[in-house]
Amino acid sequence: MNQVNGLNTRDEPKVVNVEAAAVTPSVFSLSLRPDNIGVITIDVVGDKVNTLKAEFAAQIAEILQQAQALPQLQGLVVISGKPDSFIAGADITMIAACRSAQDARKLAQKGQSILAQIAAFPVPVVAAIHGACLGGGLELALACHSRICSLDDKTVLGLPEVQLGLLPGSGGTQRLPRLVGVSKALDMILTGRQVRARQALKMGLVDDAVPRDILLEVAIERAKAGWLDKPVLPWQERLLSGPLGKALLFSLVRKKTLAKTKGHYPAAERIIDVVRKGLDHGSASGYEAEATAFGELAMTPQSAALRSLFFATTSLKKETGGDAQPRVIHRVGVLGGGLMGGGIANVTATRAELPVRIKDINPQGINQALKYTWDALGKRVRSKRMRPAERQRQMMLISGSTDYHGFDTIDIVVEAVFEDLSLKQQMVADIERFGAAHTIFASNTSSLPISQIAAQAQRPEQVIGLHYFSPVDKMPLVEVIPHVKTSEETIATTVALARKQGKTAIVVADRAGFYVNRILTPYINEAARCLLDGEPIESIDSALVDFGFPVGPITLLDEVGIDVGTKIMPILVEQLGPRFAAPPSFDVILQDGRKGRKNGRGFYLYPAKKSSGFKWRRNTAKQVDPSVYVLLGVTPKAHLGAAVIAQRCTMMMLNEAARCLDESIIRNARDGDIGAVFGIGFPPFLGGPFRYMDSLGVDTVVKTLKLLAQQYGDRFEPCPLLVTMAEHQQRFYPEESSDNTASVNPVV
Repeated sequence: MNQVNGLNTRDEPKVVNVEAAAVTPSVFSLSLRPDNIGVITIDVVGDKVNTLKAEFAAQIAEILQQAQALPQLQGLVVISGKPDSFIAGADITMIAACRSAQDARKLAQKGQSILAQIAAFPVPVVAAIHGACLGGGLELALACHSRICSLDDKTVLGLPEVQLGLLPGSGGTQRLPRLVGVSKALDMILTGRQVRARQALKMGLVDDAVPRDILLEVAIERAKAGWLDKPVLPWQERLLSGPLGKALLFSLVRKKTLAKTKGHYPAAERIIDVVRKGLDHGSASGYEAEATAFGELAMTPQSAALRSLFFATTSLKKETGGDAQPRVIHRVGVLGGGLMGGGIANVTATRAELPVRIKDINPQGINQALKYTWDALGKRVRSKRMRPAERQRQMMLISGSTDYHGFDTIDIVVEAVFEDLSLKQQMVADIERFGAAHTIFASNTSSLPISQIAAQAQRPEQVIGLHYFSPVDKMPLVEVIPHVKTSEETIATTVALARKQGKTAIVVADRAGFYVNRILTPYINEAARCLLDGEPIESIDSALVDFGFPVGPITLLDEVGIDVGTKIMPILVEQLGPRFAAPPSFDVILQDGRKGRKNGRGFYLYPAKKSSGFKWRRNTAKQVDPSVYVLLGVTPKAHLGAAVIAQRCTMMMLNEAARCLDESIIRNARDGDIGAVFGIGFPPFLGGPFRYMDSLGVDTVVKTLKLLAQQYGDRFEPCPLLVTMAEHQQRFYPEESSDNTASVNPVV
């Protein structure tokens, strides 16, 4: 019998197994049904998901030859043997083995060649898609003559290569525009966004979307139907394929792309060029351009940095954060129904799918937290990505109370109340009184030491820090902060919760500012000093956006709240020294009642008060409030230059990151890079502070810091670790062995 995990084949007739001597049956197996439809099942043994590897090319060719040798064959269906994955992509460790652009080009050409055999197969080939169909997996599906997907929420389709500084290298840039139209294809390839079943059906990416239990049956019927007419593109896409429409579209797309990438991501521009090449000069030229561009992009430092981040986050997901195994989490509590509490409850219910109990001092706080999730899910319902019944199911996971009723069954409580030490200590005492004996208390503090929060605890081993970033549902990072008495089981359980919530968790030491805020503060302070030197606010922000940050430091301060952003500085000064002190004259901003966007008064003008949380965006339309300059007593005039501004601010951040590593605030350079990129938007194409220092050369970093110290003051003096590393010509990332990278097994 043909076995397909999780699929009901509805009394499928007995099939005949066709053995392929050169094929590993556990990867590609071919079964011929009595109705003369062949079913190729893909199942990479030992892996949770199917990924395409270079060594599979010969196996695919062999299985296709075996199928073609069957004279009675009328059609083929390609399906996965995995329960929740079609093909998650291609194993990008193959790129690590490439020593030149020519090697990577040949890798792409091999993929193009094998998929061309599927496209040229003499009988209809239908892809039956359930689960992730991404990167090389979608390229394989595009090479098939028809695609049927399941309506399951786990089914997503996309080409995410751009997120790794690459482009689809096995024909995706050529087949997708011809299938769905050039504008939709460019949107998918340039953003790497994933589409779900109904979206895929609407745009013509798949021919049908059906319930999972009849997926194989429908795909077989599709194969039996023989060759079908090619769907006609919508009139809008046909218009854009004409000379005038195409010229206008590519001009607008290129302009928009350059405005967004600032030239830091060469893959985006190459994608536009390659797609245009294929449309203007035919598929053969397009495939050649695709392979060439793939080879060249694979060798760029931007792709190397982005792939390193992917490897790092993938390896981090395999770690528990300690030596112990996590406890099973059944229920979660949240203290405080404000913006942070509502966001934490939202990701717990909608991503971790765990029941959440919110406790607030008044019903309004609970209602506010509930509204946060209702509004977030409402957007998904309106965009047809979620059915109203599913929204209702997830909303039912969240409940609230003004007392601790129900907290005796909670496994972990996340506290998100005001930054007041005595209040947080009282919360610990309350949970120890009303919670279960095993309940973990996790504080979402951004500044207070966890050891102080746990100082009066009866069970300090169950107290830990869990620092989220705002808005919780958008920002991917959390810092897990154990104090000296926190148990390994508590650490592991807290990390496990964060991962269930869809977060990337780094474990950091319990010192002032932890890691992210500690490296951010000198960066913000240096931007403030540039302002006090007379540099216009918009010049400072533009310099750092052009460098690669998502928003400038002054905009960032307005968005997170000037009062919040500066509150941690006295704590840092007290514990770590005067280099964290903000310029004294900067105090007048707070004294003037300016808190930023949340009260409509900051460094920028806000015509209408909108408190929607922090959003990563470039507010190009915003105008600086000129009264800020009067308050500060400066006359703005651009004079420093963008390169100088960016160098001053980023070098302060790099120096502090190295100090954090030297003081074991972070466990390794990898965690430091992940924390900076995911926590504050350090330019991903640079790979993080430590990879960036490696690319510059630590000796160059030290020389630059010393020069800045001579010009601007002792705060730029390089830390001892950097000096020592420069003297010994050391790197933060010594050359990594191929064995280490191969074990990560990331895919595109």
